[in-house]
Amino acid sequence: MSGAVPGREVPCPACGKPALFGPGNRWRPFCSERCRLTDLGGWASESYRIPVAPEAPEKPAENDEP
Repeated sequence: MSGAVPGREVPCPACGKPALFGPGNRWRPFCSERCRLTDLGGWASESYRIPVAPEAPEKPAENDEP
C-alpha cells in the first residue's frame, strides 16, 4: 500500500455527477470548476435564501393602558 487515501465519490452539489472528495480534486465537493463557479454565482446573486416565517404583530398586555 502506498498510504495515500484516494477519497470517496460523492454527488456534485451542482449537477449530481460523481465527484471525487479527496485531495486529488481541487474543486471538491464539486466535480469541476464550472460547477463551483455556478454555485458561487448563486450565493453572490442571493439565490440561496432561508425562508423566514412572518412575525406576529405584537399584542399589548391586557393591563397596559394606552
